[in-house]
Amino acid sequence: MSGHVHNPRAPITLYGDMSLTGTPFLCTTVVLSVVALILPLLLWSRTPGPGPLRAAARVLMLLFAQGTAVTLVFVLVNNQNGLYDNWADLIGTGNHVQQAADLGRDGTGGIALKQLPKVRQVFRPADGAGMRAAGGVRVTQLRGRVSGVNAEVYVWLPPQYGEPAYRHRKFPVVELLPGYPGSAKAWFGALRAHEQVLPLMRAGRVAPFIMVAPRTNLLAGVDTGCANVPGQVNADTWLSVDVPRMVLDNFRAQPAPSGWAVAGYSAGAHCAVKLAVAHPDRYRAAVSLSGYNDPIGERNSLAAQTPALRARNNPYLLLRGAAEPPRVALYVSGESGDGYQAGVALQAVAKAPTTVHVVFLPRSAGGHTMALWRPQVPDVFRWLTLQMGQNRAAGEDRSLTGAATGSPSGTGGGAASGAASGPTGTTPRSPSTAGSTHAALASGTSSRAAAGRRR
Repeated sequence: MSGHVHNPRAPITLYGDMSLTGTPFLCTTVVLSVVALILPLLLWSRTPGPGPLRAAARVLMLLFAQGTAVTLVFVLVNNQNGLYDNWADLIGTGNHVQQAADLGRDGTGGIALKQLPKVRQVFRPADGAGMRAAGGVRVTQLRGRVSGVNAEVYVWLPPQYGEPAYRHRKFPVVELLPGYPGSAKAWFGALRAHEQVLPLMRAGRVAPFIMVAPRTNLLAGVDTGCANVPGQVNADTWLSVDVPRMVLDNFRAQPAPSGWAVAGYSAGAHCAVKLAVAHPDRYRAAVSLSGYNDPIGERNSLAAQTPALRARNNPYLLLRGAAEPPRVALYVSGESGDGYQAGVALQAVAKAPTTVHVVFLPRSAGGHTMALWRPQVPDVFRWLTLQMGQNRAAGEDRSLTGAATGSPSGTGGGAASGAASGPTGTTPRSPSTAGSTHAALASGTSSRAAAGRRR
């Protein structure tokens, strides 16, 4: 992999090495928290001065202790769940959009993509939790030539990629999308996707996918909804045009759509299904973990600004109104009121060659958290291996058969299949709507407050 055309360097920040997710900042908060606990023990009865002054000093010590404790808890939670990647994301000053022209319905602006010159990106080892595991994740700063987005993209290569026996082989690709707020690193950090599938790839049970995790948090304080909104952002084009073109230019990746899939959790799950349904010429499969259909499922979604935007970015409506059903396979998992109804709604309107596999997860499985999504990663990649015809690349392992429906129970098949099977074998007597109306069922936003979707 060469780097003839240098990509723009990451901007230098005022925060130096004290990054939000870095070890130095974590250690600093730990030290300050310990100091804040010790100070009252040492100085509580030794504070000099009159009574009011001593009282004020003691109040300040208590506030300092509480403030450092809250900060430490926030840092630990943020590092565990990958909510905010840097200081700019946290304080709402990050903007990765240089321009947002009107690119039309297909998001290309009439540009002949195949005629664009290749751009060789410069990659470096990525920093952060889990980034050095399983062979390491690399990162590049990509300036989207069509979308006008300038942001980082993380790439992990399967173990076979560097082996001599595979030097002439091209590899399937899956784009990994986080929730909102969320960091592109979360799939490698909190979910440990590459660590989980590495032994499966080596054993031939999962195809050797290239994993690509682009930044989706492109504007300060707002979820783009993976939509193209002229004058604001071209997030759809960034994810479905610029990022794939970069991967194809720099790696031995299979062409679209047969070799490409997209997966996400929470807001990223909505994006994944929407991208696949809207662009069957770019993706063959999509995975939704606790997602929704109607963009208003995320209250800060840019795609929910107007009724027209909501309709254009609602995969349920796109499927229902499609003149020709898209040749895509969809895997949708979720609990009742948090993703499951969205899958059932998609299943109800899907027509061949579209396939929809719905996995029901009981409330005991974990809620709207990484603890629910992390154990699903191996099954997701087994399912992708079969749906994308990659079982030969995975050694045609017979153990993959049960993954066709996205669950070990192995039920499903057909245009609207896998109705309600889950990893525990729990199956509702009928597709539960959790008391929601048909509109709420279609949007997948019933029980929105209980779901706590902001991940």
